[in-house]
Amino acid sequence: MSRNLDNESPENTTVTLGVLSAVSDNSRVTQRMLANELGIALGLVNSYLKRCVRKGYIKVRQVPKNRFAYYLTPEGFYEKSRLTAEFLSQSLKFYRIARNQCTEHLEACVANGWHSIIFVGSGDLAEIAAICAQNYQVEVLGVLSPDGAASAVPGQKALSDLDDLKKADAVIFTDMQASPDLLREVEARISKARIFVPPILNLPLEQIRGLDGA
Repeated sequence: MSRNLDNESPENTTVTLGVLSAVSDNSRVTQRMLANELGIALGLVNSYLKRCVRKGYIKVRQVPKNRFAYYLTPEGFYEKSRLTAEFLSQSLKFYRIARNQCTEHLEACVANGWHSIIFVGSGDLAEIAAICAQNYQVEVLGVLSPDGAASAVPGQKALSDLDDLKKADAVIFTDMQASPDLLREVEARISKARIFVPPILNLPLEQIRGLDGA
């Protein structure tokens, strides 16, 4: 299925900002360089560039050796600034929401006398949760990554064995890519009542309902 590049989805916005930023930094950037930098297919880079040219954000000039140079127009600089501000705004919004939700879960843990915590999933949300945990009398036993990936959370121990969950009083999901299967595996090792899933993850809470579970 082809992607509609004209909608304002977060993915399209992020890629467009990446293209405009790369062109702003280096007019001699190639499509292959863009594909590597943005982590998308070469053909998709071509589509985004054509869209930016069509909208008047980028101008293309042929340079020696049958290559092309890309330049941001004034409209392109304005759009880059607008998208940067939008990206920062969304990032701050994510941080505020994630901080509030993690704080609520940590407060519930302390209220129930659960002081040893494991985060399931490393990344931005786990870092936010770890920062919040410093304000409470809890011990973070580690960050569990079932795929064996090293913890990206500074100062936190990396865990890879799901059975480590049995050592914790409670679990907070911090995996932005968590699947229902992972939820079920966690539930098999610790009571539903001790599993917390921040709503920001948009996971199927009917399967693991935190404190509202049976």
